[in-house]
Amino acid sequence: MTIPATPLESPDRADERDLIARVLLGDRSAARALYDAHVSRVHRVVFRLCGDAELAGEFTQDTFVRAFQQLAKFRGESSFATWLHRVAVTTAMNGLRKVKRIRDREVALEHAGEMGAWEHGTDHALKQRLHAALEALPESQRSTLILHDLEGYTHQEIATTLGVAEGTSKSRLFMARNALRRTLADLAPDVQH
Repeated sequence: MTIPATPLESPDRADERDLIARVLLGDRSAARALYDAHVSRVHRVVFRLCGDAELAGEFTQDTFVRAFQQLAKFRGESSFATWLHRVAVTTAMNGLRKVKRIRDREVALEHAGEMGAWEHGTDHALKQRLHAALEALPESQRSTLILHDLEGYTHQEIATTLGVAEGTSKSRLFMARNALRRTLADLAPDVQH
């Protein structure tokens, strides 16, 4: 996968409509232009959802393959970026379900903190704890938290992307944050819950 060193500006909607029309006619340079304009953000979202660079690369490629296969279904009711990110989230979530079914955890949760503190120092241990806490969240809560708190999506955008009501997005974020507070409470014992 090729990710541009500097993020490209997303083409304006008129240019995107032209690029989409050209892609549908088989223009490979137009497909490359759409890919280049969106690959960095798609990769970032997918990486944050899966937390694994190799999987993120695979899921990013799968996103674009699926998007180009389904491009004729894009109706233009939302921006292409919004539609593409919905494809990316769906692709990543489906991919993660498959991966979780076929492989066990590399490090058991009860050993993650112990190994990190002993072998790699506190920062690594903290990252491991946070990663484990995020992984322990139900998939719907984890994706909502990542999209809102890390990617900066609004609840309306999350609702559109995940195909849920806006109130559901707010509720999932509330539950995810509370679960993280409980799981990581020992890191900040003076904080009131």
